Amino acid sequence: MTTGTSTGEGPIRVLVVEDDPVAADAHALYVGRVSGFQVAGVAHSRSAAVRVLERTPVDLLLLDLFLPDGHGLQLVRSLRAAGHLADVIAVTSARDLAMVREGVSLGVVQYVLKPFTFATLRDRLARYAEFHSAAGEASGQDEVDRALAVLRTPQGGALPKGLSGPTLESVTRTLRESAGGLTAAEAGTAVGISRITARRYLEHLVTEGRAARSPQYGQIGRPELQYRWIPAIR
Repeated sequence: MTTGTSTGEGPIRVLVVEDDPVAADAHALYVGRVSGFQVAGVAHSRSAAVRVLERTPVDLLLLDLFLPDGHGLQLVRSLRAAGHLADVIAVTSARDLAMVREGVSLGVVQYVLKPFTFATLRDRLARYAEFHSAAGEASGQDEVDRALAVLRTPQGGALPKGLSGPTLESVTRTLRESAGGLTAAEAGTAVGISRITARRYLEHLVTEGRAARSPQYGQIGRPELQYRWIPAIR
């Protein structure tokens, strides 16, 4: 199995491991938009990930933890046993802190909770790149602490003020499941929030490039905005 990682020259090579093809394409698209990173491959299962790693140098795994042929941490454990040194950013909807602790013990450097925005992943990757590029011998404890601190999420998170992760998750899921798109009023009713609040979340998805809006002409009066999910393509 290939064990090489980059030496700081060239892009950081990322293997996206995600069983949902739409989510995998979105994650790969996000990675490709971040300067200094390159998608080395996309795998939809644990076995497919192993096959990619056998033939392709990879520096970082963007790893879904729930795969059809085994848990993501089982994949990490087998990679470590084989001497593979690639770092891991875990991507999951699970909030089990015992799982987080196990992942840390296996070398998972960060966790990203689904669903996440491009801004969230961009921040994590930028911090990882700074950590990845650190080289040489630390002068003391302070320098070691600073090297590790770059992986921590800044206070306040990546969402704009007033938006919450769980509500964004609900709006995102509702929009993705609507084949014909939704108005803010329809999204609000489905999620259980006001039309104005729903519109703020929908506009955030538009800003992130995950949704599009267009006027919907119906009865006499001002047209309503119709929002639709944009399936990611590579």
